[in-house]
Amino acid sequence: MTTAGTLGAQEAPLSVIDWVQQNPDQPAMTSVALPRGEPPVAASGVVPTVDVKPLDQEATRIIGLVPANVTGLPQDLWKASDPERLSRQLTALPDFRLPAAQALLFTALLTEAEAPGRDAEEEDLFTLARVESLRRYGALDPAQALIEQADVTRDTAHFAAYMDLALLTGEEWRACRTLSAHPALAPGLAARIFCAARQGDWATAALLFDTGRALDAMSPAQIDLLDRFLHPEAFEDAPPLRPARDITPLLFRLHEAIGEPLPTRSLPRAFAVADLRDLAGWKAQLEAAERLAETGALPDNRLLGLYSDRQPAASGGVWDRVRAIQQLDTALATGSGAAVGKTLPAAWAAMQQAGLETTFAGLFVPRLSRVPLDGRSAELAETLALLSPDYVAAAQGSDRAFLKAVAVGDPSGMAVGDEIARAIRDAFAPDAARSELLVQARSGQLGAVILETLVLLEDGAAGNTPALTQALATLRALGFDDTMRRASLQILLLERFG
Repeated sequence: MTTAGTLGAQEAPLSVIDWVQQNPDQPAMTSVALPRGEPPVAASGVVPTVDVKPLDQEATRIIGLVPANVTGLPQDLWKASDPERLSRQLTALPDFRLPAAQALLFTALLTEAEAPGRDAEEEDLFTLARVESLRRYGALDPAQALIEQADVTRDTAHFAAYMDLALLTGEEWRACRTLSAHPALAPGLAARIFCAARQGDWATAALLFDTGRALDAMSPAQIDLLDRFLHPEAFEDAPPLRPARDITPLLFRLHEAIGEPLPTRSLPRAFAVADLRDLAGWKAQLEAAERLAETGALPDNRLLGLYSDRQPAASGGVWDRVRAIQQLDTALATGSGAAVGKTLPAAWAAMQQAGLETTFAGLFVPRLSRVPLDGRSAELAETLALLSPDYVAAAQGSDRAFLKAVAVGDPSGMAVGDEIARAIRDAFAPDAARSELLVQARSGQLGAVILETLVLLEDGAAGNTPALTQALATLRALGFDDTMRRASLQILLLERFG
């Protein structure tokens, strides 16, 4: 049996995204470091063992933002897996409904690790898939840091990924500065035109635009937007452009540049990051923050800061959530159990509507624990505590026997009537894990096994009880006991899985 000591992560309450946000200056590791502080002379006259390898073989690259001693994952997490298989797995990942699953995915993607593959091309294939996966879930800052670590000038594909991220985060000036120094990296003529204009070289931008239009070297959407970007005086009375069917980061930024910004609600999650800037209205910022918090890509406190920024301007939707959170916050400040009891149910219902229950728990459980509560509010406070990182401590005083047993890691033998509860109980049996996944993990393919197990877990959370048992048991066998228990509690406590 594979044990936690050999494969599993020593998980901490702080999420990996939070860790990255709090450690922006953490030194990045891009290659094997040479030992420092060695004595200037040899310790003996014995001839050392000499390792031989071809001179053209590139040094192993270790890429990641979070050290192994923080995540607990090994640096060879991905090394023995097939890069093409990993890339397909990352591309096909679902939108996880379980926050515990999303958290483990981010941990795996951001840990310092060697890239798989027999050559640089295969290593690059996986690195780009890793960056794209982070982008898809809205974790743009970590994705940008990862591609910078991999070297944005490595080839056109690396620079294209970097430029898309820079355009979405409002740092296109950095990408344009790099493109100016390395024009051969341009992902297309439209990018060169945009950057030339962005840097004030309007003559070059106009020349490239006229040439590209004559040679049909750009899409119709690019031509229309760049024409208005370069010649605004010619379109003063023109109606707004109809957005293209497929909006790229460059098209998105060009729409903004000509004064026709696009709403991000109907666009992929990565575009929501653009609405976090002060350029967007408060409602757009709130909606964007909720979309990103749903995947764990936004620190909880930043969402709370936006909720608390000002008084809600209307009612319904996000305004009701703002009002409910503000009222609970005010009630907690009074320390009155009666005041909290009146506001907690509405706040909980509001956050359930947004799918942000675990975010809500992380924000308010410490303060709720200091207020005397009873009845419905006490029950909700206990539910929130069981959804928080301190779920084990919260379970000690719980009267809900099965939840308490799951939290402490020993529900085996308990009689339960619910099918989902039985599937979770059975996952604690020593032989319930999917054996072929454990074999792959022992052979060094831990990264690929984590991805496959998370997909299996999502299938189980959707109602496939055999898959649920196997996924949870496999996580436990791999050493991800904390993830397994938190996922189990989330399935049992969140109504979306009821």
